[in-house]
Amino acid sequence: MLTDEALYQRLLEGDLGAFDLLYRRYDRLLFGFIRKHLPDAGEAEEVFHESFMALLRERQQGRTIRSFRAWLFQVTRNLCLNRLRGGKRAAQAIAAAAHAPPAPAEEPESALLRHETAEALRRAVARLPDPLGEIYSLRASGMSYEELAAVLGVPLGTVKSRVHAMVGCLRQQMQETES
Repeated sequence: MLTDEALYQRLLEGDLGAFDLLYRRYDRLLFGFIRKHLPDAGEAEEVFHESFMALLRERQQGRTIRSFRAWLFQVTRNLCLNRLRGGKRAAQAIAAAAHAPPAPAEEPESALLRHETAEALRRAVARLPDPLGEIYSLRASGMSYEELAAVLGVPLGTVKSRVHAMVGCLRQQMQETES
């Protein structure tokens, strides 16, 4: 399996099939990331397409990208922030587990408890301050700390301290919910 960077290099060399592979590799993950920033599905779809158009524009300029994934999420994040600055406020990141249907063999009490916990987590995430909510969203999409630093344009130490603060904030809010 080719790396993202190898596919990007093939795209630079004119292989549009590499674009299709990158698109398929990132379509769900990227759209999910966008929806965490932009609750309106139509607006999220526009930003999604703008992100891939940015990839084609980047191809025309022929620049080298060290980490394709970090670059793509950074471009997408910037597009989302531009949309938000245009007058709309994004909903905070929501854990994917919060929307998972209960397992068929699950006891009703267990399903209720799991649903209540997921709902409490969703509310806790929604109350996170913007920088911590953004960290949550990016981290939930599977990014490493190094990729987070590249996307956010901050030092690695800042990412680590924000993740630590985010976890502490969520822990405190979840404990308050249990009380």
